[in-house]
Amino acid sequence: MASSQNLRDLQWVLQAIKSESINLHDISFYLSQPTSGCYQETENSMNINISKDSILYLSHLLTVLGTAKNTQSSLRNLEFHQVEWELQQLRNLGVLLENNSNIKQVVFRRNRFNRECLLELSEILKRNGAIKEIMLSESGIGSNGAGLLASALKVNDSLEELQIWDDSIGSKGAEELSKMIEVNSTLKLLTIFDSSSITATPLISAVLARNRAMEVHVWSGEHGEKSSKVVEFVPENSTLRIYRLDVSGSCRVACALGWNTTVRSLDMTGVRLKSRWAKEFRWVLEQNKSLKEVNLSKACLKDKGVVYVAAGLFKNESLESLYLDGNWFSGVGVEHLLCPLSRFSALQNQANITLKSLSFGGGRTKIGRDGLTAILQMLTTNQSVTRLGIHDDVSLRPEDIIKIFRSMEKNASLRYLSLQGCKGVEGELVLETIMETLQVNPWIEDIDLSRTPLQNSGKTDGIYQKLGQNGRIEPEMDLLKDMPLTVPKSCRVFFCGQEYAGKTTLCNSISQNFSSSKLPYIDQVRTLVHPVEQAVKPVGMKIKTFKDEDTKISIWNLAGQHEFYSLQDLMFPGHGSASFFLIISSLFRKPNNRELKTPEEIEEDLQYWLRFIVSNSRRAVQQCMLPNVSVVLTNFDKINQSSQNLQATVNSIQRLRDKFQGFVEFYPTVFTVDARSSASVNKLTHHLRKTSKTILQRVPRVYELCNDLTQILSDWRSENYNKPAMKWKEFDELCQVKVPSLRIRSRHDNKERMEMRRRAIAVCLHHIGEVIYFNELGFLILDCEWFCGEVLGQLISLDVRKQSSTEKNGFISRKELEKILRRSLQSQIPGMNTKVFENLEASDLVRMMLKLELCYEQDPSDPNSLLLIPSILEEGRGRPQRWQLSMPDCLYAGRHLECDDSSHMFLTPGFFPRLQVHLHNKIMGSNNQHGATYGLEKYLISINMNGIYVRVELGGQLGYYIDVLACSTNNLTETLRLVQQLIIPAIQSLCHGVTLTENILRPECVRNLTPPRYRKTQFVSLQRLKQALLSVPADSMYDYQHTWGPVSDSGRPILRAGFDFARDLLSDDDFREVLHRRYHDLYNLAVELQVPPEENPDGTGNPLSTGEEPDSKVEPTFGGIAKGVEVVLQRLKIIEQEIRDIKQEIQGMRYYEHRLLIELHRKVNHLVNYNTQLEERKLPNMFYFVRTDNYSRRLVTNMISGMAALRLHMLCEFRGEMHVVEDQIGCEMMQVDNRAVMCLAPYMKKFMKLLTFALKIGAHLAAGMGEMIPDLSREVAHLVDSPLIYGAAGAVAAGAVGAAAGGRIEGSRNRGRNRETSRDIQQDMRAAQQWVVDFLRERRCSTGKEIAEKFGLWRVRYRDDGQIAWICRRHINIRAHEIIEVPI
Repeated sequence: MASSQNLRDLQWVLQAIKSESINLHDISFYLSQPTSGCYQETENSMNINISKDSILYLSHLLTVLGTAKNTQSSLRNLEFHQVEWELQQLRNLGVLLENNSNIKQVVFRRNRFNRECLLELSEILKRNGAIKEIMLSESGIGSNGAGLLASALKVNDSLEELQIWDDSIGSKGAEELSKMIEVNSTLKLLTIFDSSSITATPLISAVLARNRAMEVHVWSGEHGEKSSKVVEFVPENSTLRIYRLDVSGSCRVACALGWNTTVRSLDMTGVRLKSRWAKEFRWVLEQNKSLKEVNLSKACLKDKGVVYVAAGLFKNESLESLYLDGNWFSGVGVEHLLCPLSRFSALQNQANITLKSLSFGGGRTKIGRDGLTAILQMLTTNQSVTRLGIHDDVSLRPEDIIKIFRSMEKNASLRYLSLQGCKGVEGELVLETIMETLQVNPWIEDIDLSRTPLQNSGKTDGIYQKLGQNGRIEPEMDLLKDMPLTVPKSCRVFFCGQEYAGKTTLCNSISQNFSSSKLPYIDQVRTLVHPVEQAVKPVGMKIKTFKDEDTKISIWNLAGQHEFYSLQDLMFPGHGSASFFLIISSLFRKPNNRELKTPEEIEEDLQYWLRFIVSNSRRAVQQCMLPNVSVVLTNFDKINQSSQNLQATVNSIQRLRDKFQGFVEFYPTVFTVDARSSASVNKLTHHLRKTSKTILQRVPRVYELCNDLTQILSDWRSENYNKPAMKWKEFDELCQVKVPSLRIRSRHDNKERMEMRRRAIAVCLHHIGEVIYFNELGFLILDCEWFCGEVLGQLISLDVRKQSSTEKNGFISRKELEKILRRSLQSQIPGMNTKVFENLEASDLVRMMLKLELCYEQDPSDPNSLLLIPSILEEGRGRPQRWQLSMPDCLYAGRHLECDDSSHMFLTPGFFPRLQVHLHNKIMGSNNQHGATYGLEKYLISINMNGIYVRVELGGQLGYYIDVLACSTNNLTETLRLVQQLIIPAIQSLCHGVTLTENILRPECVRNLTPPRYRKTQFVSLQRLKQALLSVPADSMYDYQHTWGPVSDSGRPILRAGFDFARDLLSDDDFREVLHRRYHDLYNLAVELQVPPEENPDGTGNPLSTGEEPDSKVEPTFGGIAKGVEVVLQRLKIIEQEIRDIKQEIQGMRYYEHRLLIELHRKVNHLVNYNTQLEERKLPNMFYFVRTDNYSRRLVTNMISGMAALRLHMLCEFRGEMHVVEDQIGCEMMQVDNRAVMCLAPYMKKFMKLLTFALKIGAHLAAGMGEMIPDLSREVAHLVDSPLIYGAAGAVAAGAVGAAAGGRIEGSRNRGRNRETSRDIQQDMRAAQQWVVDFLRERRCSTGKEIAEKFGLWRVRYRDDGQIAWICRRHINIRAHEIIEVPI
């Protein structure tokens, strides 16, 4: 009965599947059950139990499931429990899986497969492309089954998960699976639970070696132990954790990691490792580029293993974190481990700069003395590690911990330090040291002292409080502002003079005058080794230092050899430096003969150095005091003191003193000495002491800090083997540790501001002569004598012609130069320590030369590029000069830049070599330099850029001018743009304080490359030419010519007289600037002429009878004209944008200028004739005053009470042609009283205003007055938007605008006041003219005859309108038909 019931149940399942009445997703088959039947767990899930005697139903069910349409679309998962598979059953399963592509998961639990069945299963998997997951649990497939599965999965490209639980596939099965992994790229999860951990090795190795993104979990439970994980790899977080592996397995995994890119984190905590594994891992560290974190804690690594790991770190460029806690190495291991993270010389680079976090330690790690030394070295020199952990150490004592914290004072990179469980962290001294370190080092963010005796005793609260303070954001403060100032304590004396002047001898004699007890120790040493130095040192700048009470006096003996001149600018004292100069000249030409120098030779000698001092001192941004200069004449003991020659020399020195008054402060006494006698220089020594003290009181005060830092730097040198230079980083560290006011107090401080303050202090130390420091140099030179004498001396002594590696004059290979400079870095004095120059390399000096623009690289992109040092170039041997470009359509242009005051200043010898480098760097660094060529000679730069050939020549005795010559097939504007936008700015940027005026060279001189001696007169000032253009009417501007004079040599003509059009000398940019000024002047005049005449008191602007057509474009009224000029200005902007022809611009301006000139004359006539009834015009009305000053006449534009020595003059009043009367005597006015001021001041203001406008546009109204235009530059400030404007007749009239300033402002006021203004004019003119009448009567000059004598004017009446005027004799003659004489 029961059996039939079971059959019905299974029969019901078959029927239900066939009839498609149920929709199943999951089916689980349970075989070897006591009874058969089915149990539907959910609507979509069913368990089918099959007993041993109903085994055939399994095949039926699989067959029906394979054919039923409904289940084919819905079935997802199949699970088989305790099935002992037969071949036919597996084939049925194969058909089912083939027909049903929706089945994704097949699970076999406690199944049994014979070999045939495993083979069939393998074939099924090969064919199947739908199943995603297969799980075999306790199915005993063994190594054979694993092999067959592996062969199937080599073909299958759909399966993503394979799990084999509680089976023993063995190493053979694992190897087969590993081969599958090498081929299969679709498997995403592999889980193996095996009885042996050995299966993990081949599997994980294959995954790593092939960079598979496959999640791997391998478990094992050997010898009945509790199961545990062996290996885990999770691609999502790129972490590989190895829990248990034997040595060979670990080595194999290490090999696989070499080229792996999927693992970022490797954790082998607790895996027992040997040196054999470490040897393989070294290779991993050298090759792997993706590994970021490695944890080898408790791995039993000994010294040998750690040495291998350390060796790998030397070449590793990716690892960021390394944990080695709980290993068994000693101090030797620590030493090797920290070696790649340390530097052992200032010139050495840190081998590994990527490792950021490192920890080691443990009860069995014995750090010891060697380990401690390595830790201290690493902390002092490392610049990359941010986290350091030393854990559970028992070998370090409290004094060792103190050393560790002391070494952290200069470490700016470490952020976290962990000393967990270290027994040496105890005691008050350790606590005090930690607090002091945190005071100096604000970069440390956290210190972990957990489980240390100091933490256990509750004493660490203060440490954590201080760490919190270091993290606070400090308020911004200007630390320099609050720093105290003090009088500087060191003064420099510069000994200037030619070769053989006796400077060194004089210096030695002065040193004997200072008491030896006051000499500092180092100078006593220098005195002892002096003879040796003399034997081995090249000739160069020497520095001697003396102490006078608390004042330090340094004598800087500038080398007299001409070769050194080009480098002396570098050593010149900066702004506010306490220094003065001794110019030393020998009375004899050579020391070993009796040939006396002539007074002229001595004067020339002194004048060179005076001009050198003035030129360089003008470079200071603000000259706080004039350079103090004393003159010393040596070899005085050898001459007859009453000789006329000596008197002539004294007179010539007096002339120099007068000439340079206001430029230098000359000491009145000339010292005449015998340089060899200390007695003879006694007075001079006293003068040095006294002058030093005086100057120290007068110069600006310096920061007290500079005096402190001088001592700190001195101590630093003595502690560091007397190094001559210190890196900027070392200076930063010194400031942080030793100078509280230059210390960064919080890690959130503005580091840039503090860096700026430190640089300011370094610059101050440079100015007072304690160090040599230039911005961006990278180091401070502490031994100035070494730098000036040795390094620069080596440069000067270069003879590039003898260098075999040079290609042409001036070029030297970098290696050759470094070899030569290396000599200056090696102490040649016996007994001196070899570590003196350890921290500076020859390449540093080459870099310094490049930054100081003492040389440049021929090809900056080539590390072995040749270098060119302009200061050692030789002069060209009189080679013929010619242009490389010679075509008929070439144009030539030149500019002549000349020192504004060449009698007192010049371009120093160091200027042109620096320009040669600076210009090269500027051109080669520009965007459009492709194809540019650059060549140098001693006094010449040749440039070819974008088809423009340029020559830059230094000229004049002692170099007081530079000529820039250009030849091009481009147009003039493009050619001059290169000169004016690139070359001239580069020149101006290097000659601070020396003003260069720009002149235009005659083009013919440029074309023929006329020698400089013939070009001296063939240039015209650029400003003067512009001013001349401004002084001519618009009609004449385009065709204005500049005339050149002839040049001859001993009667032989070199250049003929000729002319050039201004338009061919000026670029379009310059010409437009002139036009712009003219437009501006016209605009101002139009605005000024809006004051209405008396006939039109309402200011309605009725049209004037000007003879023009009524349809004229611009309405002929004052307002109309102003409006017309605004239109002109608008046109100007359009013209500038379109860059139209200049000739068109001038044409457009002529109409407006003509209109305004007519209006100007009408306005002046109105002012003169508005009151014809005044005494019936018995006296002239157009008068002006002139003051005679230093043989020149100046126009008076403002009346002030008390003015004296004025003369009254009258203008010829002929209408439209008013002018100054030549040779007019005028009438003298002894003194201006108050009445004169009241009467004349308003008239002067209004009349002079119109007169000035006439001057500015070159109107003939003002003819003859140009040379009298005053300098009114102070009043020019009232013209807010006015450009600098020049006057007429070739005279500079920058100030002429001033007279117009007030009127222009008035002219723009409310037009409602015009009526009042008109009445004011009437009153002002009446008052002024009445004053003139009274004045001339007092002077008995009221008759026609007297006026004709004094003013050259006669009274006439115009025939057409009957008006009276006073005109000159010339107008009476040429205008006789227009006038009738009406004498009084």
